Amino acid sequence: MENQSEKNGSGFKAFAAKRIILAAVLIIAVVWALGIGLNIIGRTDRPPTASGTQQAQPEKEIAEHTASQSATVTTESHTPAPESPVIEGPVAVAPQSGEVSDMTEPSDNNTSHPKPGDVAPEPTPMQSGTTPAASDHAPTAEASHAAARPNQQTEESQTHVVEPPTEQAMRPRGVTFVEAVIQPIDYELNKRFWGWRPNDIVNFTDNINNFQLGVLEVTRRATIMLSERISRTGSTDSLNPHLEDAANWLMVTATRYWIPSPESKYKECIKELEDYKQELIKGSASFHIRTDNLIPLLASFEDLLGSCDENLVKQKNEDGSKVSFFKADDYFFYAKGVASAMATILEAVHYEFLPTLENRHGAAGLLHHALASCRQASALSPLLITNTALDGIFANHRANMAAPVSHARFYIGQLIKTLST
Repeated sequence: MENQSEKNGSGFKAFAAKRIILAAVLIIAVVWALGIGLNIIGRTDRPPTASGTQQAQPEKEIAEHTASQSATVTTESHTPAPESPVIEGPVAVAPQSGEVSDMTEPSDNNTSHPKPGDVAPEPTPMQSGTTPAASDHAPTAEASHAAARPNQQTEESQTHVVEPPTEQAMRPRGVTFVEAVIQPIDYELNKRFWGWRPNDIVNFTDNINNFQLGVLEVTRRATIMLSERISRTGSTDSLNPHLEDAANWLMVTATRYWIPSPESKYKECIKELEDYKQELIKGSASFHIRTDNLIPLLASFEDLLGSCDENLVKQKNEDGSKVSFFKADDYFFYAKGVASAMATILEAVHYEFLPTLENRHGAAGLLHHALASCRQASALSPLLITNTALDGIFANHRANMAAPVSHARFYIGQLIKTLST
């Protein structure tokens, strides 16, 4: 019985499926036929464009419109013509007695000219409904402008647009250098998370602290050389008051907590440097790119790199004790801060002192190598500073930092010799 009921159920399903599919096909066919029928009915409602009746109707309307316009023109010819509006293009001059009318160009089929002494009729104003035959030869403002467009396009194509000089090219001498001096210390004070850290009571981030100390030392030396040498024509020239104050504010100890706090004085230094930059823009301050002004700056950088190099390669402290793991990372990040700030300033030196460097053969190349070495040193960022033996399995990161620092010091020394000759 169960098998019989299963067979009946499967038979009913097959029977119902066939009917459902057939009904769906019939519905689709009916909808498609209705759509085609409606489309045909919609097309038959539209006026046929190819029939003669539909073509004759527009021609009849055009003929009636032309006749009405001709009657209007004839009526208006006996009335005084109003003042014609000013139209851009060729100016039409009313013909005088005994002159030939030039209002319209004669056609090829009619070459008759008025006889001398005849008075030409006054020209009638153009109507909006003028037939094409009456306005074929009349000069219009659009035609005159269309004829002038090719000449205008030719003139525009021959005109060369001179691009304005870039903002960098318009800068006065020295502005880029001052901005490069400001940028590293400004970032550490105002843009780095947690701000200035060497004077914090609790030092959780001694690596950043030493990095900021290295940036500060480079900024100090650059500001002093800018105040004493680069901004002056000679030893008898007066010091710029803004640069003098800026150099004094940078001499505040970086680890002092307050009275005065180093953050406040360093920010005042940035303000003084900004004031000097505004004087350069106005032309009331000087910035000299002579060789004897550049050499003292490079010499101070060479001395600072030499100190970093010594701390990076030494194995024992002054008291004879071995350099500890905690001291090794201090030397590493201090040198990294020096290299980072020095790379920014050396890039500005290349821009500002380029005429001076080009006068010495190979000077620009030496500065480029020194700049590349500083960038290489500032790019080293190990997760953990190791201070193993130089021939050990693990890295000695102090030695890895010492290599680009030593290269930068060497190239700066060679640059000083080149500029001195």
